Amino acid sequence: SAKGMNIVNLLELENGEKITAMFPIQEFADDKFLFFVTRQGIAKRIVLSDLQNIRRAGLRALNLNEDDALVDVRLTDGEQNILIATHDGKAICFDENEVRAMGRVATGVRGIKLAEGDYVIGAARARKDAYVLSITENGYGKRTPVEEFTVHHRGGGGMMLHNLTEKTGLVAGIAVVDSENDVMIITDDGVIIRTGVEEIRECGRGSQGVIVMRTGEDVQVISIARTDKEEEDPAEAEEETSESAENAESTEE
Repeated sequence: SAKGMNIVNLLELENGEKITAMFPIQEFADDKFLFFVTRQGIAKRIVLSDLQNIRRAGLRALNLNEDDALVDVRLTDGEQNILIATHDGKAICFDENEVRAMGRVATGVRGIKLAEGDYVIGAARARKDAYVLSITENGYGKRTPVEEFTVHHRGGGGMMLHNLTEKTGLVAGIAVVDSENDVMIITDDGVIIRTGVEEIRECGRGSQGVIVMRTGEDVQVISIARTDKEEEDPAEAEEETSESAENAESTEE
């Protein structure tokens, strides 16, 4: 419940810039890549070694079109399938090698063709035997097997990711997860919850999902993040059990 510290001010970013992604890098290898995806569906891939001589002021890694913005960045090894998802519930999955490695000043190529008014909300590496977790603005969520998102060529309009209605709202975020993950869900009024992925129902692409987080009136989910499963502290678990027992005794009295 603390107010927190402004990381943007700490890093002295200017002109409205904000951090999109951070990675721990031990070696700027020639066989590793950064895969960029923008709000307007542009995809770009650069060799990680192109960034090994970063100056104090930084290096430009991507030229953006006017009114575009960087949405997601993924660290890849040249053998990944990339899944791009949109606000209106579309998704496309393609081999990362469909986007050739480019120089730092290049703009990139079309990753997904967007309908009018739609925009990209996230991208992920489509790992085998994993699930695509999608959460909507009104707190509905589901996990869909990655295998349901068949691999196509980049630049297409994609396939259905989430069956959206007025009840569910549009898609707020996606993540590729497995049973060993938790997910953190954040709303625009500053509330955050953490839940185990296995507690979210497995559904097909055409499903609306189930309520994962109840949002208040005029409150929407704005972001989700995958994290490692939280291991329960035995002492805390015992304390919670004792409190539950005491509450039950009080109710009986």
